[in-house]
Amino acid sequence: MKALLKIFFIFLIPLASHANFCQSLQEDIPVLAAGRVKPYFVFAKESIKFLTGKSKFEGEPQQLTTCRIYYGQKQGSTLNIPILVEHVETKKFLDLDEDKNSMNALDLVSKKDLIRSEILRQKETTSYKKDLNKLWARVDLFDKIRNGDAFYIYTGNKSELKKEAPMGWQPLNELSEIGINELSNLIQSSKQLYLSNTGDDTFLLELRFVKMHLFGYALALALLAIFLSVLLKSLTWPVVCSVALVGLETIAMTMRVLISGRAPITNMYETVMFSGYGALVIALIILIFKREKLFLLGGLSYNMLCLFMLIFAHGMLDSSISPLVPVLRDNFWLSTHVTTIILSYAALALSWMVANITLFKMRFGTIDAKEYKFHQDLIYTCIKVAVVLLAAGIILGGVWADYSWGRFWGWDPKETWSLIVLLFYMILLHGKYSSWINTHRFVLMSAAGFMTVMMAWFGVNYILAAGLHSYGFSEGGAIFLGSFFLIQTIYIIVCSKNQTKVKASA
Repeated sequence: MKALLKIFFIFLIPLASHANFCQSLQEDIPVLAAGRVKPYFVFAKESIKFLTGKSKFEGEPQQLTTCRIYYGQKQGSTLNIPILVEHVETKKFLDLDEDKNSMNALDLVSKKDLIRSEILRQKETTSYKKDLNKLWARVDLFDKIRNGDAFYIYTGNKSELKKEAPMGWQPLNELSEIGINELSNLIQSSKQLYLSNTGDDTFLLELRFVKMHLFGYALALALLAIFLSVLLKSLTWPVVCSVALVGLETIAMTMRVLISGRAPITNMYETVMFSGYGALVIALIILIFKREKLFLLGGLSYNMLCLFMLIFAHGMLDSSISPLVPVLRDNFWLSTHVTTIILSYAALALSWMVANITLFKMRFGTIDAKEYKFHQDLIYTCIKVAVVLLAAGIILGGVWADYSWGRFWGWDPKETWSLIVLLFYMILLHGKYSSWINTHRFVLMSAAGFMTVMMAWFGVNYILAAGLHSYGFSEGGAIFLGSFFLIQTIYIIVCSKNQTKVKASA
């Protein structure tokens, strides 16, 4: 009997304390982490995703996993989760098999100083060095979570250990000395204390935003609008669905702006989001002057592709909201230069979609000469709008560069590729206007030209992984970009084979 009681006190009471403590860390508790206040649910969700590359660990809620990492350390049995390792060179450095994509967290913690030394050994900013920096950030985050130093709880008191902590916030490792029950009560009361002292409920808006999954509903609406566009001859219902889709995405982006306090164009996730939105808006505006279903279908299709990336391309696009590097904190330049560039990409995406649809219809003999001529006029209109926006964006970027870095132009990879895109499409417009690029070649070059946009937009960050413009963007995605180039090239080759009859009649 005594032995059973001993087992009860040794195992069951700690488990009960663990349950009580983790229950106190509810999803709507405000925490200070990575420079901003966010709900604990968002912190846990982003942390587990960043650490493991997966949305959950062994199917359990992210809040519980994060709590177990900390509480397990307190009990002497740290939860040893797998940490994501991406780069081939990083795997070689860690003696990890190439077919494995993760390594035990505690093993990596023991190599933390070794990883730091390897980073310092790299003199140039390569993709390998950036991946090492990301790995070190993962290991450091895990280390901080298990030591109770990854986020702060609002207590109204100044931290005694952390000089950089704002007034009212204290880390868990400083509060754990008061006892687990007292700590649980303190955490449970922190939400009301924070709201009463600051009046800031932005973290609750962020929790609602994350749980609403607005882009999932937007994707369903985009698919419905495309289905109606193909099925119905009338534009009424496709336009109604498209306007509703724009409204839904406007709500989603407005909520994100209110949460972040800045324009939604500061990382790759946001530029894809804004690009798809901008393409559909431009399509609807031009639809007022050119009532052509094909144009709306192109805008909807591109919007749908962007929504697919936002929802499913988690390994390539990071949806988390992070503090900006200093050069990006000037909202005037951020809102003018980047917005103009992304809108130009959106217009070029429309020309790309219309060109690909035109090539498809030509390949299967479902387009006559008059319709073909009208399609290339639509493409021409898109490119004219895009070239004006892109030229303005490059000029604004030069002014911002002079303001931020002291030089107007520096042949940075992003700057260079933006110029390449502008020159390509200016040549295309000039060739079309002067008739030395015929209609058939114009459509082909419009479809192929978007590959230059993808290189400037994604390739500089995913393949070159260098330059001053690499801040605020995630790494990886080279396979995605290579697949896009390959598929688009094959598509153009296949669709250009049966063009003689259309070309002659056009």
